Amino acid sequence: MEIFSSYNVIIGISLTIILSFIFNGIAKKTNIPAVLMLIILGVIYQYGIKAIGGEEIDFFPMLEVLGIVGLIMIVLEAALELKLKREKLVPILKSFGIALIGLVASAYVAAVILKALIDGMTWQSALLYATPLSILSSAIIIPSVAGLSEVKKEFHVYESTFSDILGIMMFYFLTGKLNPAEDAGVAGFAFNLILTIIISLIASYGIILIFQKIKSQVKLFLLIAVLLLLYGLGKKMHLSSLIIVLIFGLVIANMKLFFKWKLESLLDFEKAKSIYHELHVITAETAFVVRTLFFVIFGITITLSSLLNLKVTLISILIIISIYIIRYVLLRLFIGKDISPQLFIAPRGLITVLLFYAIPAEAMVPGFEPGILLFVIIGTSLIMTGGMIRDKRIKGAALTPEQVEAAADAEMEFIMNTTTDLSEIEDADNDEEEEILE
Repeated sequence: MEIFSSYNVIIGISLTIILSFIFNGIAKKTNIPAVLMLIILGVIYQYGIKAIGGEEIDFFPMLEVLGIVGLIMIVLEAALELKLKREKLVPILKSFGIALIGLVASAYVAAVILKALIDGMTWQSALLYATPLSILSSAIIIPSVAGLSEVKKEFHVYESTFSDILGIMMFYFLTGKLNPAEDAGVAGFAFNLILTIIISLIASYGIILIFQKIKSQVKLFLLIAVLLLLYGLGKKMHLSSLIIVLIFGLVIANMKLFFKWKLESLLDFEKAKSIYHELHVITAETAFVVRTLFFVIFGITITLSSLLNLKVTLISILIIISIYIIRYVLLRLFIGKDISPQLFIAPRGLITVLLFYAIPAEAMVPGFEPGILLFVIIGTSLIMTGGMIRDKRIKGAALTPEQVEAAADAEMEFIMNTTTDLSEIEDADNDEEEEILE
């Protein structure tokens, strides 16, 4: 029996996407991350394939491509939701500070743990292995924080997006250090960053001005293809390509801020706004599908037996403890006492897996068990689940049944109004933004 026939693959992918949609509904009710359920589904598929005698398949090339596309879609989806206003400058800077310091501190402590407990681990290799373990997963965080207050939700969107970008930049900076002939140092890295930002702004303005003139109805996947092309070319040129995606998303989401003075006359705001709304929908849908397939395939490829290794368990627990100690200190310094459930929302995921598989051969250490990766991903996801359930329970206990019912009615009314009057709300928001800027 051929398990991986065309029809079986179509049936499998279709069922997976349907189940993922159901998992999202369960996640909203229980605060259990849908990603965790997708990984478990992948593990079930793995043992199901083995049970019926399926042949071994190398899923890594598919996992790598899905991870890159998923990362681009997730960062673009997050950027499209970020409104740049003066009153948000402080929250943005706080989020950036927490993401940067948390990344560097977590990577340093994790590297110390890895170097001390794994034979043959050099400091350079330890830092390379530690960096993916120190990056927050926007793929898990962004869908999981939808139910939080607007302020806390924005904080997590900013923080996780910054963590993704800074983590990737740090990882490739460290890989550059492996080859002294190609290492440009800090000055070269800074120049690379500035060049990327300039190219990103030019490309963003160009894409918006060109695409607002295209009359064809079939243009959104063309736009996404252009972004993927820019990302790929940027990687070939050793640029921080994810910044191109982030800046494009910020420019199109904040057009009135970026198209001012003489540039304002070049922009057809209504057409550009239409592109923004349609892009927002298709990006969210694409990110959902790619994220679903990525984590299911990751579940198919993982080896659960490594979790039973005592050394893997010890290293993983020490890394997880260090993550939350550092996070607690940073949140208390930057935010204050109201740090629940933010303290618990620090899962690792898509970027962690993607960068782990991108570690160069010369930095690989045979003694490193991939089970550490899986343990940290599952551990941080479970802690986030527990934290969010606890926070929901505390808030629920503080309300009377009448208040809960009234809040539910108000939420439903808000959703209905948002659905029917989306364009009016957007116009009002843009007018308010213009007043603030003026």
